Amino acid sequence: MDFGFSAADEAFRGEVREWLCAHVDSGQDRRSWERTLGKGGWIGLGWPEDGYGNRSVTLTQQVAWAEEYARSDAPPRSGHIGENLLAPTLIAHGTDEQKSRFLPAIAAGDELWCQGYSEPGAGSDLAGVRTVGVRDGGDGVYRVTGQKIWTSLAHEADWCFVLARTEVGSRRHRGLSFLLVPMDQPGCVEVRPIRQLTGTSEFNEVFFDGARAEHLVGGEGAGWQVAMSLLGFERGVSTLAQQIGFAGELGRVVEAAVASGAVDDPVVRDRLVRQWAELRAMRWNALRTLGRAGDAGAPSVAKLLWGGWHQRLGELAMQVRGAAAAVGPVDWTPSLSYELDVFQHLFLFSRADTIYGGSDQVQRTIIAERVLGLPREPKGVV
Repeated sequence: MDFGFSAADEAFRGEVREWLCAHVDSGQDRRSWERTLGKGGWIGLGWPEDGYGNRSVTLTQQVAWAEEYARSDAPPRSGHIGENLLAPTLIAHGTDEQKSRFLPAIAAGDELWCQGYSEPGAGSDLAGVRTVGVRDGGDGVYRVTGQKIWTSLAHEADWCFVLARTEVGSRRHRGLSFLLVPMDQPGCVEVRPIRQLTGTSEFNEVFFDGARAEHLVGGEGAGWQVAMSLLGFERGVSTLAQQIGFAGELGRVVEAAVASGAVDDPVVRDRLVRQWAELRAMRWNALRTLGRAGDAGAPSVAKLLWGGWHQRLGELAMQVRGAAAAVGPVDWTPSLSYELDVFQHLFLFSRADTIYGGSDQVQRTIIAERVLGLPREPKGVV
C-alpha cells in the first residue's frame, strides 16, 4: 500500500491541528471533552457509514487525525471503546434500530461504554465465561447475572457490552450472546475500582445481579462470532496514534540518559538505538497492515511488538535514572496514596502490557494456529 499523504490530507491535518489548538483545555473533564469532540464532528471518522452525526474521511485522514491528536496533549479519551469497538460492531451486526439508537449518542459524546468480557475464571480463555443471561418473558429482555473483571473505565461508563451465556448447559464457544446492558441500575449493577501498582484505578470489577438487558446483537447464540469480530476492530489507526505517544516517551528517556550521563555507557546507547529502530519498524508494520483487510495475524503481531517494546522502555527508563528511580518525591510520606513521576508510572504500568488485551502466550498461539497452520494446542494437558 502506498501510504503517502496527499495535498488534501495535509490540508485536513492543518484543520485538525488548528481545531485542537483552539479547543484543548487541560482543565476540562473527560466526559465534557467527549462532548466537545462530538460537537466538532471528530467522533466516528473511521466508521464506514455516516448519517449518525459523524463524518467519514479517508484512511490517510484518519491517520492524520490520530497523529495530531497524540501530539496535541489532548485529554485521554473516555469514548474510544464506544467509538472504535462497539460502533463498528453494531454497523456490522446490529439492527437498524440499534444503530439509530446508539451510534448518534456515541458520535455526540453523550454515552460512554465499557467492555464486559474478562471474568475471574475467564481472562485469556474467554470461552470460559460464566456470566449468564436469562430471558425475562417473551419480549426479548434478558436478566444478566455474573461478574466481570479488569473492566476499563466502567466507573465512567453509561453502558456495557457483555458476553454472557444464554443457553443452559452450553460450553465453550456455544450458547453465548452479546448483550447491551445499561450501567445505571442501582442494586443490579455494582462497580468496584481495582487499585493498581500505580495508585490509580482505571480498571474495575463489575457485578451484575439480574441486570436488565433489552438489546441483543447478532442473534441469540451468536455472541462468540460478534465478540471476535469486535476484537478485530482493536487494530487500526489508533495503533499509529499510540506510537506517537511512545515516541514522546522514548524522547524523554533519551533526554534523561543525556542528563544523567547514562548515555555514555555503550550498553545504554545500544538499547536506546534498538528502541528507536524497533519503534520505526512498528510504524511501518502498522502502515503496511492498515490496507490489508482479513489479515488474521495482524492484530496479534502488533500486540506482541508493542507490548514487549513498551515494557522494555519502562525498564530502560529505570536504568538511565539509576538509584533515583527508586526514590519518591521529596515531600512523599508513606500512606495509602502516593505520587509517581512519569518514569516510575511508565515502568509500573507497562508490566501489564504483555498481559492485558490478550497475553503474549495467547497471541503466539493465534499466530501459530490461524496464520502458520500449526497443529492446535491440546486441551486439558498440564
